[in-house]
Amino acid sequence: MRFEDLRLNKPLLDAVHSAGYETPTPIQAEAIPLILDGQDVLACAQTGTGKTAAFALPVLQRLGTGQSPSRREGGRPRVRHIRTLVLAPTRELAVQILDSFSTYGRFSGQRYTAVFGGVNKNPQTRALRNGVDILVATPGRLLDHMSDGTVRLDAVDILVLDEADRMLDMGFMPDIRRILKQVPQRRQTLLFSATMPPPIRELSKNILTNPASIEVARVSAPAENVEHWAYRVEKQDKPNLLCSVLEHTPYSKALVFTRTKHGADKVVRNLARAGVSVAAIHGNKSQNARTRALAGFRSGKTSVLVATDIAARGLDIDNISHVINYDLTTEPETYVHRIGRTARAGATGAALSFISSEDYGSLRAIEQLIRAELQPATDIPGYVAPKTPIMRSHDSTRSRGNGDARRPGSRFANKNGARSRPRRSRRGPGNAVSRR
Repeated sequence: MRFEDLRLNKPLLDAVHSAGYETPTPIQAEAIPLILDGQDVLACAQTGTGKTAAFALPVLQRLGTGQSPSRREGGRPRVRHIRTLVLAPTRELAVQILDSFSTYGRFSGQRYTAVFGGVNKNPQTRALRNGVDILVATPGRLLDHMSDGTVRLDAVDILVLDEADRMLDMGFMPDIRRILKQVPQRRQTLLFSATMPPPIRELSKNILTNPASIEVARVSAPAENVEHWAYRVEKQDKPNLLCSVLEHTPYSKALVFTRTKHGADKVVRNLARAGVSVAAIHGNKSQNARTRALAGFRSGKTSVLVATDIAARGLDIDNISHVINYDLTTEPETYVHRIGRTARAGATGAALSFISSEDYGSLRAIEQLIRAELQPATDIPGYVAPKTPIMRSHDSTRSRGNGDARRPGSRFANKNGARSRPRRSRRGPGNAVSRR
């Protein structure tokens, strides 16, 4: 299937092809025709599957078929009213969504802007007063603008909730309910989520009308082409292990996850002392600092990015070869979201998890969810692992889904792109993923 088969108009097709895309992803192929037909949609697909374009493209087309907001009445320009509202949980995701609308809507004539916290409201207020067709917003900052009288939602035709499960986790549901009271009941509503916990399904029953349900992948299925590795380590030894892994692993970009903001800052300080080019993003960082950190990581100037789960949700950065779970998450589905940052667009990647004795319960839950075991990694140069093995509910350490892998990144591609056989060398992270 090609984008031409999805009934998109020529301006959108030109923009898509200019961006270098020819074939829609499964979520795009299923969602775009339904949205163009005006149906409500409840879509579940893991991160990195092209969800943003799945709603941005048909939204732009539907707005373009309506009455032109620039038509003059009585010699004055028609005031642009917000006709599409997109709610997102984080600043980074809001910016990413806005970038997608800018990319795909370059020939559409629509206006769009984003409002989110952590920055001065005045530029956002000026943009809103000038009139926009599409508004991308985080719930808290949107409510601030509504209180100031700079936002009216009574003309919204299309409401999009993106990453709805993360908004639930972050406690945004009361804010969303307040926003929903200001949006017309007669509207098209699109709800996109990586997972579908019961509260999200209950919310969908209240805000969607006869929705078309889409699920393009098994809920919480792990990203393909990722090798899963477990390092047995005592908590106090994690800093030394991380330095050793990064020193002896050829990586292009490494994304390191910590449980807390304070923990992220400690990891950054430790890596910086070791001479690693590193930055952090988390909720205590200003928006400008987060933007600089992401820009440096995206360009390759910064090779390691340390992040908390909330700050990293929705990141779309190419060539992340390694995801390192410095602190293993207690939520199995969050593990899936984390490792979804690597092995994108057909590439291979590695997920390295540091496992201390307090993590055994979480490890078992993760392995049950992804239906595979994290392979034990040993013989890390410069680091001596504890003699106590990683405890599991059974003795088998064979992977049920990752093939024959005895060290991080034993998969390699030959010149023609075909995957070669794993090398039979000692265990360790030294050849995890070849540097791109």
